[in-house]
Amino acid sequence: MISFGQDAPGLRSLGGGSWSSPSQPTKKPASLPREVRHSRHDPEQSFDDLALLASYICKTPIAYIALVDEDRQWFKSRVGMDARETSRDIAFCSTTIMQSDVFVVPDALADERFRDNPLVTSDPHIRFYAGAP
Repeated sequence: MISFGQDAPGLRSLGGGSWSSPSQPTKKPASLPREVRHSRHDPEQSFDDLALLASYICKTPIAYIALVDEDRQWFKSRVGMDARETSRDIAFCSTTIMQSDVFVVPDALADERFRDNPLVTSDPHIRFYAGAP
């Protein structure tokens, strides 16, 4: 479950220029099963319910569940955003999936890994981010 938003007062206690993504670890994500690749955009109520619950609990305007492959992330379910996918090189999820626990960025503008990221400098203007692998 991945959740992010411009402000997340309930989670804050947890933890410009050209964009150059944080160095990508050499570990590759597992290949998605064929049935997942073909159904990645098909809506499923249980995933939609989880994303809505995450948005509500975390008090964020945006929440999503993403699947990540070598090149991009697909949003299996999303609340508060229209994008269906993004390139992996700008995805916060690329860093999140390499963690063993919840990954929190309290202020993306102040974090040198993300402050020039187009998702921070332009729409959706991410400020707070929390995600779990």
